[in-house]
Parts: sequence; C-alpha cells; structure tokens
Amino acid sequence: MISKNSVVLYKKAPAIITECASAAGEKYTIQFCVSPATSTGKKAQYGSQKVRDKDFVLLHSSAVSQDPLSSLSELLKVDAASFTDKIKEAYELLRSDEESANEEISFEDLASLALGELEAKDSWAFYTALKNTFYFNESSTPLSFVPRTESEVEALVQKAENKGKEEELRAEFLKRLKEKKLNLPDDFKYIGDIESLALGKSEHSKTLKEIHLAETPENAHKVLLDCGAWNITRNPYPIRWGLSMKSASEGLSSPPEEERLEVEGVSYAIDNEWSTDPDDAIAYDGKYVWVHIADPASTVMPDSSIDKMARDRGATLYIPEGASRMLSEDALQDYALGLTEKSRALSFRLTLDEDCNVQECAVLKTWVKVERLTYSSADERKESPELAPLYDIARRNIEKRNKAGAVQIDLPEVHIMVDAETKKVSIENPPHPESALVVREMMLLAGEGAARFAFKNQIPFPYVSQEAPDIPSSLPEGLAGQYALRRCMHRRSVGITPGVHSGLGISMYTQVTSPLRRYSDLIAHEQLRAFIDGRKLIDKDTMLERVSAGDAAMGACVKAERKSDLHWTLVYLLQNPDWTGDAVCVDLTGKMPKFMIPSLALETNLVPNGKVELNGVIKVKVGKIDIPNLEVNFQQLDN
Repeated sequence: MISKNSVVLYKKAPAIITECASAAGEKYTIQFCVSPATSTGKKAQYGSQKVRDKDFVLLHSSAVSQDPLSSLSELLKVDAASFTDKIKEAYELLRSDEESANEEISFEDLASLALGELEAKDSWAFYTALKNTFYFNESSTPLSFVPRTESEVEALVQKAENKGKEEELRAEFLKRLKEKKLNLPDDFKYIGDIESLALGKSEHSKTLKEIHLAETPENAHKVLLDCGAWNITRNPYPIRWGLSMKSASEGLSSPPEEERLEVEGVSYAIDNEWSTDPDDAIAYDGKYVWVHIADPASTVMPDSSIDKMARDRGATLYIPEGASRMLSEDALQDYALGLTEKSRALSFRLTLDEDCNVQECAVLKTWVKVERLTYSSADERKESPELAPLYDIARRNIEKRNKAGAVQIDLPEVHIMVDAETKKVSIENPPHPESALVVREMMLLAGEGAARFAFKNQIPFPYVSQEAPDIPSSLPEGLAGQYALRRCMHRRSVGITPGVHSGLGISMYTQVTSPLRRYSDLIAHEQLRAFIDGRKLIDKDTMLERVSAGDAAMGACVKAERKSDLHWTLVYLLQNPDWTGDAVCVDLTGKMPKFMIPSLALETNLVPNGKVELNGVIKVKVGKIDIPNLEVNFQQLDN
C-alpha cells in the first residue's frame, strides 16, 4: 500500500512519498536527494517532484511501519555495512535448504529472514547492502534476489581481496608519488596514464586527479620529471602533436626506366655541412639557368599509399635529435642528388632577361652530374667560371625583387645539436654565407618559373601568395626594426589561383624545390609529371583538398619543431648554469620591454635595471627555468 512517508525507489535512488495521489491516475509527490552531504560540512540538497506510480517501486510502506520515517535524511544516514553479517546468515540458511537454495526470494521475505522486522529507516541501507553483497544476485524481477552458488561467492570474495590489495598498493604508490620517491622501475606500471597525458595521447589522467592536480600535459610532464620517471632531455612535443619520431616505413620503388635528357656539365648541390638529403642542384650554361630537383614523383603516384602517408606527415620533421622523414630513408639513395655518379632529376630550365625576369620555363626529365658543396666551399669558389654567373644572377634577382617590394627580414638563427649518447646540447649561430642567398634565389626563380609554366598550360596547381604587409612609414634601425618588420607580415596562403607573393616581390609563385621533404612540393611534382607524361591530372577541387590536408600536417610539424627547439634550448641552459649573454631591446610597446637574445635566437620579456632604448644591449644571466611549461626568465647582470 502506497501511503504518505512510504519509501520508494525512483530512478534507482531512494525517495519518500510526501503527498499521495488523491485519485486514480493522478500523480504522487516525492522528495529525493539532489546532492548528498559531504565530509567538508556541505549539507545535503533535496528536491521535490510529481511522478506517476509506474515511475517508482515501493520499497517499504509506511502503512505497515510501527515507526514511519520523519525525513529523508533519516533514511540516508543508516550504514549499509551494518547489515552484512545478517545477510550472510540469511544466505547460509537458504543454502542449507536444497529446495530453496537457487530460488528467487523477494526483498520483503529476505528482510524478514535476515532481520525479523524491517524498519522504514533501515530499508534503503538494507537494499543497498543486498545489491553490493557477495551472497545474492539481483533478479530481473523487481525487488527479488537469487542466492549465488558457493563457488560464485568464493570467486567474488577472492576478487574483492585482490582488489583490496591492489587499492592498498595503489595508495602506497600515490603516497610515494606525492613524496617524489617512486620505486623505479617497479612503479612504471602505475604511471602509464600520466605519460599518455604528457604525450598528448589522452586528455585525462586518473592518477593526477587522485593527487589533486589539474589534468594538463604540462602538469603530467612536471610530475614525471619530479618523480624521476623522465629526465629533462625527454622531448614530448613531436608525439604530443601527433607526429612520428621515425621516418616513413614504406619504401619507394626503384625509379622507372624512361627517356631523360642528359644535361651537359656539372651542377652544384650547395647546402649546410650537416645536410644529409640534398634535393636541389643549380647551374648556368651560358644560356639557361638550370634548377634540378629530386624526382620522387617519378615513382610516387597520386593517392597511392606512399602519397597518402606523405600527406598525413605533411613534411619532414627536423628536430635537434634528428630528422623524421616524410618519405622513407631508402628513398635518399635513389632520389637525392649527388649521391651517385649521375642523378635523376625533374629540371626547370629557365630563360631570363637582363633584369632576371623569367621569360620561359621548360620542365624536363633529366640525368644530371651533381657535385656537392658546402656553403663555405662554394663561397671560396664564387669567382670561378662555373659559379660566378650564378652569384651575379642571384644579386640581380634580389635587386629585382626589392624593387617589386620584397621584404628582407634578418633575424638571429641558431643551429641546435644534441649528442645522441650523452644528450649534451650545443647551440651555434650559423654563418650567413652569400652562397646561401644564391641557392635561395635560384629556388625562388624555379618557383616563379614553375608557376608560370603551370598557369600557361592550365595545370591545376598549388600557388603560393601573400598579401602586402602593413609597414609603417618609419621603422627603427637594427634588430628592433627587423622585429617590427616581421610583425607586419601576413600569413601566406595556398590556393589554385595564382596571386602576388608580396613578401617575396614575385607576381606568381609556387614551391617545387623540396619534394623529398614537403608534401605541397611533391603534389606539385605529381601534376607536372602527369602533364609532361600525358597522364590524367588531379582536378582543382581534389588538388586543393589534398594540399590543405598536407599543409595542416606540415603546420603540426612546424609547431613541434619550434617547441622542440625551445625545449632543447632550456636543456642547454640547465646544462650550462653559468651561461651569460647579450639581450637586445626590440620592443617597448608592451607592459614589459621585449628583448631578443641573438646567441639563442630567443625572445623574452624582462624588466631592466634602468631605462633602456630600442636596440639597447644589456648583459643577462639565467633565472628560473620551467621545462614542462617551456618558460625561462632572465635577469640583468649588475654592471
């Protein structure tokens, strides 16, 4: 019988009837707990709602109770564990009777067997104890239970004991973690969720939550450092950005046997001393400028498995630890330039006028004899008959681009190296050889020529453009001016319609000079190869979709590279605690002056000891370094 103050189950939670239905079909009013009381003193919150009788299950009727409930709080304060022994006794009585050992028994009969009489205030606690006991399994029939077999009970008891031991061991681990005294390597099995969060593989960590830390990758990184599971040389950023630390695994097929033009003379692959993937070479034969580019698109077909993998990677990842290549390591031997006596290339043969404007561009499949040079060795030979014309063309092309509004920004750069065994970091400011400018200008000419070739032949193509920068009428001199100039630049954009690249001072431009390490260049080569071979071209929409996917992946590479560089710079400073260096003031518009440290290529905000002007130089030392948050503060040295 449902009467006022009866105990009911509403949505599997306890409630009491506060007002009965006055007629059949009308609703009852119940009171239920919205949020329970807490150990910190927060009081329980209660709610009230009208419901139909089909929406709840009667647990205990106040009509048969000698001591009906006075409030819901009275029902909730009874400890369910106090009924465990009584339930066990009832179970043993039922198991001793073979006829009833496996039969369903109602909640009411089970309460009568265990307690004799069930009081209203005990009904919810007794029901909870039954649901959580080892001895009974709740039946599909509402408020009915079935005794478990002895073997089932034994298995559950063993499981609970094991769980208790596990909880005890975990509690001991959490204590060690808080005290930063882990037992390694034994405790590695407990910190997997912290590592997953630190590496960006998960958004949550149960362990961090248990020790009351916000679940962030930075906090996870700090905990791993503090407890000794990681050391400061662990670089999480490539993995955190979803990048592989290994080069692509699927190897390219050997280049196809096909007709290629034999280019006379020697071409030059000029690069840094540490370069291992030469993918361009240049020459001038008295009539044409030749820009030879590695030709993996001779094998990589559009939307093949290798093409898709390259698209997913976007670019080769270059971090101080090494390179994780967009194409397999094996591809270098067949496709990089200058590693064999003759190299296969996709060559851009450019005809220039006196002002270095591209008059004509031919795209050819070629055989090329390539000599590799470092920047320094090229500069030593810049007056030679072979290289002098290239230097002259580069100087004239720079002049042409500057007249067209090109923006030349010269900010400090560094080369960061990490010893594979010792993890010792070294940082150096690379020189600025003129040969590097020569190579840059030849690559820009090739990009301009390729864009014009694609446009002339109506080839769907990834064109690169950039809006004109908003440069103020006056800029400061020196490093401060270069810093301000960089802030004026707009992001580049890639599309299927050619446009002006204002930053380069080129009216039509694309990138085609790095197909071994940039997906947008590879897909451009796929289109050029398809055109000159007479094969079907990728349509404009598909082209844009694939280029966009590759650019997004390349963006992740760029971010991971920047984070990695900063990480290793901070490691370098920790390894060299007595480091000092110059800091140049480059901006005074913010709350704090911004300085650039040229020897580290690092920007920082700091408060100088006195007044400082733009381009003013102060001597600084390292203050606090925070590896997980990639933060370092510098302090001015006393004069």
